[in-house]
Amino acid sequence: MRIADAAYAAEDAIESHIVHKAQLSRSKETKDAMESHIVEKVQLSRSKEAKISCFFNCFRDPKNESSDHDDELINLYQDVQKVIEEMDQIKKEATESAAEAQLQRNVSSTRAGSLTFSSTVKESIMVGFDDVSLELLDRLTGGHRNRQIIPITGMGGIGKTTLALHIFEHALVKHHFDICGWATISQTYNVRETLREVLRQVSGNSGGDLSEEDLGDKLHKYLLCRRYLIILDDMWSVEVWDKMRFFFPDNNDGSRIIATTRLSNLAAVLTDSNSIGMRLLDDVSSWNLFSKTVFGDEGFPPQLEEIGKKIVEKCYGLPLSIVVIGGLLAKSELTLEYWEHIEKNLSSIVNSENDEYWLRVLKLSYDHLPAYLKPCFLYMGVFGEDEKIRVSDIIKRWVYEGFLKPITNKSMETVAKEYLKELVDRNLVLVNELGKLGNIKYCKMHDLLRDLSLKEAEKQRFYYVLGQHCPRGISSQRRIVIPRVTNSQRHILPKMILDENVCDALESMPLARSYLSLLLGRHHERPYDIVRQLLNCRLLRILTIHAYIHESYLKNVFQLMNLRYLSIGVSRRCLEESPQVPSSINFLWNLHTLIIIYDEELTAPAEIWKMHQLKHVECIFGGMYLPDPPSDDNVIMENLETLKGVFDLNLNEALVKRIPNIKKLYISYWDKLMDRGKCLRYVRFLSKLESFKCYIKYGIDEHLQSIIFPNSLKKLFLSCDIHIEEILEHLGWLPLLEKLQLEHGRFATRCWKIVEGRFPCLKYLSLDECANMECWTLEGSCLPRLEQLRLKSMRLLKAFPSEIGEIATLRSIELAECSESMAMSLKRIVDEQEELQGEPSFHVRVKSYNVSQELRSLATPNFCVGHA
Repeated sequence: MRIADAAYAAEDAIESHIVHKAQLSRSKETKDAMESHIVEKVQLSRSKEAKISCFFNCFRDPKNESSDHDDELINLYQDVQKVIEEMDQIKKEATESAAEAQLQRNVSSTRAGSLTFSSTVKESIMVGFDDVSLELLDRLTGGHRNRQIIPITGMGGIGKTTLALHIFEHALVKHHFDICGWATISQTYNVRETLREVLRQVSGNSGGDLSEEDLGDKLHKYLLCRRYLIILDDMWSVEVWDKMRFFFPDNNDGSRIIATTRLSNLAAVLTDSNSIGMRLLDDVSSWNLFSKTVFGDEGFPPQLEEIGKKIVEKCYGLPLSIVVIGGLLAKSELTLEYWEHIEKNLSSIVNSENDEYWLRVLKLSYDHLPAYLKPCFLYMGVFGEDEKIRVSDIIKRWVYEGFLKPITNKSMETVAKEYLKELVDRNLVLVNELGKLGNIKYCKMHDLLRDLSLKEAEKQRFYYVLGQHCPRGISSQRRIVIPRVTNSQRHILPKMILDENVCDALESMPLARSYLSLLLGRHHERPYDIVRQLLNCRLLRILTIHAYIHESYLKNVFQLMNLRYLSIGVSRRCLEESPQVPSSINFLWNLHTLIIIYDEELTAPAEIWKMHQLKHVECIFGGMYLPDPPSDDNVIMENLETLKGVFDLNLNEALVKRIPNIKKLYISYWDKLMDRGKCLRYVRFLSKLESFKCYIKYGIDEHLQSIIFPNSLKKLFLSCDIHIEEILEHLGWLPLLEKLQLEHGRFATRCWKIVEGRFPCLKYLSLDECANMECWTLEGSCLPRLEQLRLKSMRLLKAFPSEIGEIATLRSIELAECSESMAMSLKRIVDEQEELQGEPSFHVRVKSYNVSQELRSLATPNFCVGHA
């Protein structure tokens, strides 16, 4: 923590100085040369430590400083010198500690016999994994005769080691293999000690003081001509396998190696075959495991069943959580009152009662994280229990919190996605929902892992959750989190008391960098008091507040000149006289993300075009009018990549030049008098555009029929009542288009004909209310990568093209409120596939408000029929 405190002290001194100077000079929009130099140095540094080092070099030799420097600059220099001295002392102490630790280090390997599972827990935790156990036994005793590696993957506490131990002791395994051995791979693995342990188990001789190479040779000779099973438990790195793999001979006799790991990506490196993936238990298996853990073979008391099922529900299918709670209840009084107490305090009881056990298991995953992933994992705890977390949101926050290490030729957003993928691969973050193209759209955390992140965050003073006990006070906290108030908490925490608590916390945290409110506006009695108090936190970088903010208090928010990320809610009553964002928004000279939540239309000031750092602008629920840029300046918004929720954008040559790097553009045209066709003709010049959504209301514009899109386009949503043949002809040639959604388009010929070679990369196609389309034909190898097809309200289309069944990549088709004859034709395609292949490659779902009995009778597992 001393290193973090020193880093924070340097950060506070630098940013306080920059903000102060920016406030003094904001009217002339200039910055002192020294501030610019500091900012440039900091931005180019690769880590917080590098930032400090880089900045320190600016101050180690003050001989060039002029004597007329003001007191503030002198104070800044003195503050940084104190940090330098503290860092030097930390470095000295760390060097001494490292030398002492090196002398005392003694690496040992955990033996299989030291696994401390009781027979009851071993037997109980296997409940619900019979299929997995049978699959593993089958792969061990059958299949190819060459040596195979079988990874078992899953999050901490899901039962990987227990499954491996169950198999290790299984009678069939002992009969099938000549010799069996087990070694646990420590985090700081030692190949020599691991080889010694395996050798000791298979031969009874640990090899004494032999070298790593000699131990490997001896093990290789002993395993030669024998069918063996070796279990390598808790593997964290592929390097340890690379160093040992040649010591395990391929005898072509069915020898097997099992490796348990939390890292899904590691499993893919170890073998080309599928791994054994451990899944969370379903409701039935969870209940069976809980019952067996608490009562063994005895019956479950009827009076406790209802509360027992609530307890099991809160364990979310994680075997470790169920066994931990079950073990606690098995040793306690069997009263309804006590069980209700357990149910209400489940998470805290798992933490406190079994801290030595489950935290030792789950915390290993955290402790073994690379330093660059730890803050990202801790940050996940700010989101609510069971909350779906939008990936695009978490990525922006990580970026602006400064968690990411810059990587050459990669954007920060790309780095953030890679970090998230790594957390998913480590089973620390769960995928909740995939996008249409297979990308992770929403993620979430298992409650136990979220509790772990909260626990670690509190220890490290990473953020302060309002109402959470913080033994060292909150003045040094960098982030304040206002958790979502549940229905059961509202009578305990009235709005006025909540607001007072928030204001008190803000007053105590002048150095906070993030204010994250998960509350909606209706939960605040006096949101303006909170906004006023926010001015005390002048160094805020991230502000998320969805309370009802009055326009005059928006001006207060815009005084927080250090903001990088602003997501703010504004109520209609606040802007009813003049629905316009105050021009003072351009005081936020370093703002990267602006998200406004407003349920009507509002107008942005012309000053927004001077905010050259803006990267993401979005208006949610309502929409924002952007005025034409001022003609007296030529600021190029080089960083701007996203514009969402924009009304009647006047696209022209000058505007296109101002936003050369736009990647996402979501616009709506409501103005009848606006020449929409002329505006949209300029879309073709947005050469970096990847995702485009456009809603067009009121009438038909003939110019819209010949829109041309840039070759960079990957996703398109178009809603307009126009003839779309020409548009589709052009879209078919786009080389990167992966997702296409069309609404309300019409076909002059009443037929859509897709010829060979068109839509080479399209993966998702949706047609909605293209009302006059009567026929659809496919020729040759068109749509070669299509995975998902969705048709809605296409009532005149009577039949599916039979060629649709020949698309090898197709996985799902959805029909909603379409003609029954089209559903019947699709059923015939499914039947043909079943005859030819045994099972169709795609799944069909038909939904309608009026499903006939005939259609319902055709339902099969691959052809589902139901109500819309």
